[in-house]
Amino acid sequence: MSNPLDDEQRLLASRVLLTQQIDRGGVVLSARLAGAFLNVPRHPFVPVFYRRDGQRFIPWRITDGDADAWLGTVYADDSLITEVGGVHAEDAAPEGLTGVPTSSSTAPSLMADMLDALDVNEGDDVYEAGTGTGYNAGALCFLAGDKHVTTIDRTESLTAKAHQRLKGVGFNPLTVHGDGARDLPTDAMYDRVIATASVRRVPPEWLARLRPGGIMVVPIKGTLAGGMVARLTKLPDGTAVGHILHTPAAFMPLKSGTETTAQVPAVPDGLCGETELSARALDDWTFSFFAQLHMSSGLVRTYGKNDAGLHVTILYDPADGSGTRVEDTPNGPPLVASTGPRNLWQPIEAAHKLWQRLNRPRREWFTIEATPSEQAVRYTAPDGTVHCWTL
Repeated sequence: MSNPLDDEQRLLASRVLLTQQIDRGGVVLSARLAGAFLNVPRHPFVPVFYRRDGQRFIPWRITDGDADAWLGTVYADDSLITEVGGVHAEDAAPEGLTGVPTSSSTAPSLMADMLDALDVNEGDDVYEAGTGTGYNAGALCFLAGDKHVTTIDRTESLTAKAHQRLKGVGFNPLTVHGDGARDLPTDAMYDRVIATASVRRVPPEWLARLRPGGIMVVPIKGTLAGGMVARLTKLPDGTAVGHILHTPAAFMPLKSGTETTAQVPAVPDGLCGETELSARALDDWTFSFFAQLHMSSGLVRTYGKNDAGLHVTILYDPADGSGTRVEDTPNGPPLVASTGPRNLWQPIEAAHKLWQRLNRPRREWFTIEATPSEQAVRYTAPDGTVHCWTL
C-alpha cells in the first residue's frame, strides 16, 4: 500500500479540507489566515500522537495500521494529545500508558480563532510562549515572516524537535529553550505576544515587552476547565485592555518557575450541610469561567465518583489548609463537608446565584485590564452596574 505522505495532491487536499472545516465552524478566516492553513502542513509536526483505548493512551504512527485513518485524524479539526504524564508519544512503548495528558497539538479552529484575534501582519515581531509541536509557530512564520518570530518552550526535547520540523517546512524562527514567562531574549520588544499554554494571570514580562499598540492573546485558566482567552491591546501608558474571546479553552498550564502541584488531602467527615448546587456545575463551561473568578488563585479541585457512583468534588486551598467536599446523594440535595477555616463551596454557590441573576452572561461580554501591579476582569450589566474581579 502506498504511503499517503508521498502523494502531494493528497496532502494538499487534506489541508484544503481542514481549512474548509475551520471556515465552516465558528471562525471566519481572512484570506491571509486561510493561506497559513493551506500552506503550513500539520503532519510533519505530529508524526506520533496518542489515541485513546479505554483508560490507556496508545502512540499512533502512520505505520501503525491504517495510514489513511492516521492522516484523516491529523487533518481533522481536533486536538491531538502528544504527551501523557511527561512522556512524549514518540518515546512511549507500543502498548502505551495510563495517566493525564500534559501536552497536545491545539485544535486548528481554536488556533485560527486566536491567530485571528492576534491580527499578525507581515513584519510584526511576534513572541510565542509554548512552542509545543511547532505547528502554531509555523503559522506565525507564514504570517509575519520567520525572521520576526521567537518561540520558546521549557521542554528541551520539544524545542529541539520543533526547530528541526520548522526548518523542514522552510521556516527558521528563533527557537529558545527556557521559561516562557521569564526567559524572553534580552531587550527584545514585540508587536504581538501569544501563549499556547494557560496562565492564572498575565506574566508581567509579557506586558513589559509588548510595544504600545501591540496585541496580546493569552489563555487564562485556574483549576477549572473551560477557561478564558483574553485579547489585550497595550496603551501608551503601559496598561493593556481588551475583551475575553467567545471561545472557551482548556489549555494546559504554562510551566514556569519552580511551582509544584498541591496534593489534595481527604476531607474528613465532619459538620455537614446541604447545598442546592451540585458540584457538577463546575463542569459546565458556560459557568466555569465565571466560577473561577470567585476562587482564590491557588485553589485546587479534584473530582470523581463515590462508592454509589455519584459525583463528588473536593476543593482545597493550600494557602490556609481549607478543604471542602461536595457530594451528590441518591435522592436528596448534595452534601457539603468542610475542614479548615473556610467553606470553599459558599463562594461558588454565591457566584452561581449571581451568574443566574445576571442572566448567564457570556464570556465575550467581559473586559479585562492588566497593569504592572493589578489585573482585573469586569462585566458591565445592562443597568450600568459594573462587577469587578481581581485575577
